[in-house]
Amino acid sequence: MEIALRAAAAAARRGEVPVGAVVTDAAGHVLAVAANRTEADCDAAAHAELLALRAAAAHRGSPRLENCDLWVTLEPCPMCATAAALFRVRRVLFGAYDPKGGGIEHGPRVFDTAPHLHRPEVVGGLREREAAGLLRAFFAARR
Repeated sequence: MEIALRAAAAAARRGEVPVGAVVTDAAGHVLAVAANRTEADCDAAAHAELLALRAAAAHRGSPRLENCDLWVTLEPCPMCATAAALFRVRRVLFGAYDPKGGGIEHGPRVFDTAPHLHRPEVVGGLREREAAGLLRAFFAARR
């Protein structure tokens, strides 16, 4: 989670919403690190999770990331939660909960819906205060 938090802080310095994501393999080796790039790429779908999942899949040469974990500083939105299921990650571990835009513990609870044949294990609240603090500071500076 430390690496994801550093990526999120770097995103904030670039003017992006501070969300960072890391994909690790079963041994804990980092396969990919990403942060939000929606502003820089003019791409509403350039979320940290999608970017990290795509990079990890390219690194492995496979669209499936079985036995891999997705670490993210904010509860994934429905789009990113669905992507995690499609990439077949083993676990999704996240920091801050997102009552407004989350898709795992809040909102549509993507992994609990029938169409998803793959349901990753979920662990939320990891270093939640730090992750939430980055987001609060980012948005407070813009108000």
